[in-house]
Amino acid sequence: MLDTLKELQKQKKIRFCISIFMVTLSAFVQVYIMQVFMEPSNLLSGGFTGISLLINKILALVGINFPVSVGIILLNAPAAILCYKYVSKRFTFLSCLQFGLVSLFLEIFTFEPFIDDQTLNVLFGGLLWGFSISLALRTGGSTGGTDFIAQFVSNKIHKGIWDYVFAFNCCMLVIFGAIFGWVHAGYSIVFQFLSTKAISSLYQRYNQVTIEFITSDPDSVIDAFMAVVRHGMSVFEGYGGYSQRKIYSCKAVVSSYEVHDAIENVRKVDPKVIVNTYHTANFYGNFYQKPIE
Repeated sequence: MLDTLKELQKQKKIRFCISIFMVTLSAFVQVYIMQVFMEPSNLLSGGFTGISLLINKILALVGINFPVSVGIILLNAPAAILCYKYVSKRFTFLSCLQFGLVSLFLEIFTFEPFIDDQTLNVLFGGLLWGFSISLALRTGGSTGGTDFIAQFVSNKIHKGIWDYVFAFNCCMLVIFGAIFGWVHAGYSIVFQFLSTKAISSLYQRYNQVTIEFITSDPDSVIDAFMAVVRHGMSVFEGYGGYSQRKIYSCKAVVSSYEVHDAIENVRKVDPKVIVNTYHTANFYGNFYQKPIE
């Protein structure tokens, strides 16, 4: 069953349909969170959606009704053009679809809050918000706004910058706090912290992992490894203390998304291979990062 699903996911049309479904779900979840958890607690999200909400709240003080949905579209348009040119057309389309659906769903759906407790709203809202963003990111899209910028920069430096996005959101929340009160701003910062940690845990495209294969047949391991990933390997000759035979250590650094396929393919040619993986904090040198579709 799992093999069948993997084969289906390799087909571009089916994968694209799955991506559209996931992006739609992401948009629906975000609208649900905004109405059920954020509005009752006067929370502010991050990114361009948060800026749109902030503009809406500021203009409401002087009696001007500025639709959040309009703000989302206007703010995202320039970033979408940038990503269309420098990231990918597919990524830009899925991202525009996501924030476009958020704008649409805000106009047609109404959800009633069911939790009165501020802390629970922040907790569940923050984690679910991070989950909704991760849904879009894992399909090869995004939720627009600062996600556009984060993906653009991360694609250049091959490293996630979600902590910097969090810092930007905190600056915006300071403005929110100065106008509407520091209690709501404080809760919003906790909301952002939880959502950022959820994204970092669920979306690991730019995490790097070192794989080490211990084998007596290095040539087969190298061929199997390089058949599924575009990375080189370093091979070291050694001696097995238990087997008292010559062994080889084959090491390589790969993206966390490539680990499963690399190990699975190597174990097909050498079922007795010993595999050790460990997190790579920093990697300096040429590293191939599969481009966003």
